[in-house]
Amino acid sequence: MEAIRDAGVDELMAICGGGCSCATCHVYVDPEFAARLSPQGSDENDLLDCSDNRKETSRLSCQLRITPDVDGLRVAIAPEDD
Repeated sequence: MEAIRDAGVDELMAICGGGCSCATCHVYVDPEFAARLSPQGSDENDLLDCSDNRKETSRLSCQLRITPDVDGLRVAIAPEDD
């Protein structure tokens, strides 16, 4: 989430600032990278369940750990829920 915001991407709201409490940093992870990321926690899964735009590769960007294993990670910002 911070890397996306630091890159100047304004479409990522991230209202809670990374506290895993709002789902406004919802992204779609490129399937090539999905298996390399840590699994979703129950809080993240619950928040994503509330999204009308959830997909198989949905994640909250505040919960993604950037490690050498995911160098080059690509994500797309999910549309805002109504």
